[in-house]
Amino acid sequence: MNSNGKVYLVGAGPGDPELLTVRASKLLRRADVVLHDDLVPAEILSLAGPDATIVNVGKRCGAKKITQREINEQMIAAARSGKTVVRLKSGDPGIFGRLAEEIDALKEAQVAYEIVPGITAGIGAAAALGVSLTDRRKAARVVIVSGHKAHTGEPDEKIDWKMLARKDATLIIYMPGHEFEALQKELLDAGLPSEMPAAIISRATTREQQQEFTTIGNLGTAGRLPAPSLLLIGWALEGAGEKWRRESFSTAVEYAELMLASE
Repeated sequence: MNSNGKVYLVGAGPGDPELLTVRASKLLRRADVVLHDDLVPAEILSLAGPDATIVNVGKRCGAKKITQREINEQMIAAARSGKTVVRLKSGDPGIFGRLAEEIDALKEAQVAYEIVPGITAGIGAAAALGVSLTDRRKAARVVIVSGHKAHTGEPDEKIDWKMLARKDATLIIYMPGHEFEALQKELLDAGLPSEMPAAIISRATTREQQQEFTTIGNLGTAGRLPAPSLLLIGWALEGAGEKWRRESFSTAVEYAELMLASE
């Protein structure tokens, strides 16, 4: 290795600062440089030491303020100058976070690195809704897929929903967008029943969390929730919407009034 510093590729979890791992929290406190995603909340960034240099290197949909190559160069330069670098990614760094590209760059530059996992947003969302992603009676497997693919210059290949969308699986769809009509048709064409439960969760585990419970059959008319959001689909969610609504009201009267209004 020709560097004296080290890069830690750290998962910041789904948003709630209390869901940050102990290891991640310790590394933040002693980091010299923190290179973080747009989605990492201020409460987590505040855990960094007072002398740390904190840089937003987020790349959201739309205009890109920084390229992946530039992020790689910043990590490498800081580590080669002897600094402890925390590359802070929302959720888990290995789930749709371009971790593999950063590892390749660090290896090529002979810079030491370590991966620190975090709670990915799909797991956090399920916990926030009070559901299990697997259930031996309903869901034997979990499938994680991205609804968004980076533009590579090659023709975009459609997701093979007939292979992935199984009746005994819970689907976690990251970056699903807002237009669900096409997805609804593809899931129905893949053989999933229209009554299968679905849930859209925005900003899971944070104070700004919003959720909408629906079914595949009604997915095309689902409301738009603020980004970042994700979509859960599967029988493991059965009854979750009613349970959520019931427990969200302080009195049985309020709940009864809601049910009457929806009839």
